[in-house]
Amino acid sequence: MTPKARKQFGQHWLRSEKALNQIIAAAKLQEGDRILEIGPGTGILTRQLLPLVQSVVAVEIDRDLCELLAKKLGQRENFLLLQGDFLEMDLNAQLAHFPTFQKPNKVVANIPYNITGPILEKLLGTISQPNPKPFDSIVLLVQKEVAERLYAQSGSKAFGALSVRVQYLAEVEFICNVPAKAFSPPPKVDSMVVRLRPRDTDPPAHDIKYLETLIKLGFSSKRKMLRNNLRSVIDRDRLTDLLEELEVNPQVRAEDLSVAKWVELSNLLRNDARR
Repeated sequence: MTPKARKQFGQHWLRSEKALNQIIAAAKLQEGDRILEIGPGTGILTRQLLPLVQSVVAVEIDRDLCELLAKKLGQRENFLLLQGDFLEMDLNAQLAHFPTFQKPNKVVANIPYNITGPILEKLLGTISQPNPKPFDSIVLLVQKEVAERLYAQSGSKAFGALSVRVQYLAEVEFICNVPAKAFSPPPKVDSMVVRLRPRDTDPPAHDIKYLETLIKLGFSSKRKMLRNNLRSVIDRDRLTDLLEELEVNPQVRAEDLSVAKWVELSNLLRNDARR
């Protein structure tokens, strides 16, 4: 019997075999892969992962689901279930108690939509404090609106501060759409599968804390031109000169700058301030 989904944990059970197969394919699994699954729920994805990889470490906050998963999958030697809040958990410290389970190198998960942002930050880090040992890849099933923001290109309505922060740290790819009817109970929104591949940015920002601040200020009011949003850090006329130097329209708004242009602008402003 399938347990009742709890609204407080944002639980929706994925039922689509097609979606499951697309998630598995996107992860490009190898026998030696060590998977981290956040929010395994009833274990429908977990069961598909286990025969294909070296190990699966699953983190589940719901005690009742942990009991269910332990009964279903507890005998699998390559399965480790950790009960707790992923956002609060020190995964490395937990794994130190289980020497046969090494640090995961990939993430594959259908995550709770209400905490997508904090989960992404924990997996990737931030611009000023990126994850020092990033995952090889991260495949996530997320809310469609959030996914569109993650892989949006500059100039589009969906492109915002989240787009810049995530794309600075990782390459983001759209994998597939997953309709609400693929879940039980169906959520009020459609979903998407995305794949993130952490990478080094080229060119890198010379001052990552400054870039982070600049992005926050730049997107503080999306309707305003960038030169108005950045008045607290640089004179409008001087910013106009620097934007022209970058071959960017002086009337540009934050969402019109690509990640690379944000880095170039940050580097130029930082150098200019130090003269």
